[in-house]
Amino acid sequence: MVLTHREQLIKDIEESDILIVRKVHKVFMDNEDYVFPNVIMTLCLSGSARAMYDMREITHHKNDLTIFMPGHIMHPIDGTDDFSYALLFISPKLFEDLRFNTFSHDYEKYNYAPVCSLTDEQTAHLLAIVDLLIAIANQTDEEMPHRQQALLAQLAVGYELLNSYRREQDKQWKKNRHTEIYSNFCDLVVKHYRESREVKFYAGLLNLTPKYLSKVVRAATDGLSPGEWIEQYVMAQAKRLIEIRATPTLVETAYMLGFSEPTSFYRYFKRVTGMTAKQYRDGYQS
Repeated sequence: MVLTHREQLIKDIEESDILIVRKVHKVFMDNEDYVFPNVIMTLCLSGSARAMYDMREITHHKNDLTIFMPGHIMHPIDGTDDFSYALLFISPKLFEDLRFNTFSHDYEKYNYAPVCSLTDEQTAHLLAIVDLLIAIANQTDEEMPHRQQALLAQLAVGYELLNSYRREQDKQWKKNRHTEIYSNFCDLVVKHYRESREVKFYAGLLNLTPKYLSKVVRAATDGLSPGEWIEQYVMAQAKRLIEIRATPTLVETAYMLGFSEPTSFYRYFKRVTGMTAKQYRDGYQS
């Protein structure tokens, strides 16, 4: 079977635990939502680009490091002709090991403020760690028996450096009630979307009324309702399953997404996207 580009990418990350590209000159502008099970880090080397993260627009400028957390939704918009960046994917297993060995509570802030602006000197320090990670990642387990531990050690150093660089930036940023609610809402959808697609379910978990949750989400996303947010996220997950061929049939895709029966999934897909799941699958495969 010939693997799709996204399927091959995820397979490569799973096999090596980490995938690093020192310099990328291309912005993927295919007007698609991306949901990866991996941590994705980008460090802007030149130019600028815009993307949506959890339905909010963010901008990357030179020396901006951005962390996209596992399961969250990212949508590239556009970039300047000179936009380039370093790109790093971390597997879920390696990420969990890293969280276990560092201060995991600090990761929460990257859900609601994923971009960290650095100086030229700070960027150079992190790129030096990237170069070390590439050297380690290119070794086999036979060549470097403690490869996994070496990767974790370098990632931990990079993460602690990033936290120290970010402290000054965080002093200028105040986490308010709405920001916290929105961040928690996004996390809850990532965790429970297979269980429920109802706004009142998430409002209940947050101890809010659906009306108040709607106010918060609309303010954060420039008008998107919580129901629309959930629908867009579920469709991103559905398309990911179809594109990476994680399941051989649309029936299994429906069950993996938590639908009680395939026909409910088919109706949901058609209502949200305007096309059938089969049309999307056939169009992607062709």
